[in-house]
Amino acid sequence: MTNLADLMPFSKLMGVQVSEASPDRVVATLLVREDLCTAGSILHGGAIMAFADALGAVGAFLTLPEGVKRTTTIESKTNFIGGAPVGATVRGECTPVHIGKRTSVWQTKITTADGKIVALVTQTQMAVT
Repeated sequence: MTNLADLMPFSKLMGVQVSEASPDRVVATLLVREDLCTAGSILHGGAIMAFADALGAVGAFLTLPEGVKRTTTIESKTNFIGGAPVGATVRGECTPVHIGKRTSVWQTKITTADGKIVALVTQTQMAVT
């Protein structure tokens, strides 16, 4: 399977690795590198949001109506719950909450390897014609 995140330059730069992608679920991992962290060597909130955004984009892309080739994020909300230290690998699991004709809503749960929740992200994607 092609790593769908490699089609998005910023996600490729971050190192997002998509392991599963279907209209029902997108799963990926991200190694917490020093350059993705805050001064305290904890995964930066912006990196968390960008990771989740990539997963939602992949899911939305896979559910686009026929003839539509692009999607864009129009809203995103993040609940930061815990930290992920440098060297850890976080896992994101993204599932659809709603899939409509023009918009879809996706929820991404980001956890550490031991299952602790780092963040819960809900975003809305819009089909771009």
